[in-house]
Amino acid sequence: MCGIAGLSCLPGKAPDQAALERMSAAIFHRGPDGEGRLDLTGAALRHRRLSIVDIAGGSQPFRVGNAALIANGEIYNDPDIRSTFPVDRFQTKSDCEPPLHLWLRDGTGYTHELRGMYAIAAVENEQGQHEMLLSRDPFGIKPLYIAEYEGGIAFASEAQALLAGGFGVRRVRSKARNELLQLQFTTGQKTVFPGIRRLLPGETLRIVDGRIVESRRRHALQEATETIPADLTDEQALRRLDAALTDSVHAHLRADVPLGLFLSGGIDSSAILAAAHKLGLPRPMTWTARFDTGEADESIDAAALAASVGADHHVLTVTEAMVWSHLPAIVACMDDPAADYAIIPTWFLAQEARKDVTVILSGEGGDELFAGYGRYRRAMKPWWRGGRGPWRSGTFGRCVPGQGRQWRSGLAAMELSQRLTGLPAVQALDIAEWLPNDLLLKLDRCLMAHSAEGRTPLLDPVVAKAVWSLPDHFKVRDGYGKWLLRRWLQDALPQAKPFAPKQGFTVPVGPWIEKQSQRLGPLVAQQSCIQDVMAPQKVERIFSTATQRGHARQAWTLLFYALWFRHHVEGIPADGDVFETLSRAR
Repeated sequence: MCGIAGLSCLPGKAPDQAALERMSAAIFHRGPDGEGRLDLTGAALRHRRLSIVDIAGGSQPFRVGNAALIANGEIYNDPDIRSTFPVDRFQTKSDCEPPLHLWLRDGTGYTHELRGMYAIAAVENEQGQHEMLLSRDPFGIKPLYIAEYEGGIAFASEAQALLAGGFGVRRVRSKARNELLQLQFTTGQKTVFPGIRRLLPGETLRIVDGRIVESRRRHALQEATETIPADLTDEQALRRLDAALTDSVHAHLRADVPLGLFLSGGIDSSAILAAAHKLGLPRPMTWTARFDTGEADESIDAAALAASVGADHHVLTVTEAMVWSHLPAIVACMDDPAADYAIIPTWFLAQEARKDVTVILSGEGGDELFAGYGRYRRAMKPWWRGGRGPWRSGTFGRCVPGQGRQWRSGLAAMELSQRLTGLPAVQALDIAEWLPNDLLLKLDRCLMAHSAEGRTPLLDPVVAKAVWSLPDHFKVRDGYGKWLLRRWLQDALPQAKPFAPKQGFTVPVGPWIEKQSQRLGPLVAQQSCIQDVMAPQKVERIFSTATQRGHARQAWTLLFYALWFRHHVEGIPADGDVFETLSRAR
């Protein structure tokens, strides 16, 4: 895993070297093992390397004649791609070199051959003109951002790197702010920062001399769609899933560095552990988080499951003191904001796991592909039985104060564009928006903050093709979501008890916040960004009742936004604790 940045300039413009240096420094944490550079007349590439595959020889950029490529990602079908070229075509053993040769052979559509997670920048100089391609994987596992400016186009792995380079504006778009407060993430192409946008999942941009001339997309679910026999039996579906899971986990275990697994005790991470055990992974290293509140959690079940396969298991206890001390730094790593309180255990687990491994497997995507959420089951019911669509009410109810229902317009537009109905429509909405803009963003930033790579074996085209088109009864049955995955796990690793009630994994932000409410509430209420959306008295009341139903999420969202705004808009360093950060003068 790595970080990338660069510039494509308009004719007559030269790359700003000072801006490039600032962008490269801003993504150092993504790749502390080395820096790659390429400077051309009208374009420049910068690469920060985290060595995972071909440690000795895989430095970037990769070059062939006048063409060069840098990448942040893993290409899991690297051996298959190499087999289609002469053996002497490749200069390294890196899995990120083949995309360069695919581009030179196949042109702008080269990504259709790629299986993996990636953000890629490629450039070629010909007869005084340069052409650049920027590409992102179909599920949006790896991030990529661009900003158009007066001299051309800048790109980087993180939005904060573009801001560091002087591209984009350190302000907040009100629509994005309202989405963040209500949904805890923002939708679509535009980020919260004016002038900075995301490449969409699966998008490839073709840029010629600093101008975008073509955009095309790979759609993960379209590629996964196929006709399923109407008489498919449970056993046939299980064999289909078994082959896909085994294939995907095998591919995701390839690395020249130590790797491990985040094990929550839930179905998704347990399935990955089961597949790895089936493949003979010796003594896997696993990590689970728990909290010091005394509340029920799944760490005991996770430890028992890890012991059943001989894993080297670690349990990390996250305390209230740890959270107040490190929360500004945790929030700061979420430059593209997602107010998901799961960033807390994810950040601490990554910090701990990085002491032993560089690559960490995680179960993101399982709920979305296999239909695990309760909202999916609600959406399948008729309205007179309590059925309703997803994301109908936000964190603060149906309306942001003074802003009405506009916060839902991004989701509504995506719903209209999907042209699906029933369960697939709800899944597709989450896969298009919530997955890349919350869950995967959280995993990327929290792990890369500690220079660790996150891999998601359940978000693989082989797995997606095996399950996406299955009839609903393979996903939801007998009151269970993820029925097929549970049934597979019951055979593969019965110690996981996939049909037993789960205690869940809830971060106790409500009790923590309410305990500190007399000190914390006024500090949050006095922030200018909070006063723009809510009266101070109401903020303090929410904090003082943070353990009440609904108030925990509200208080947490306000706290997250206040800390995020302090750092990414007002420029306050994130090197103090929560109280110091909120008290500092600008």
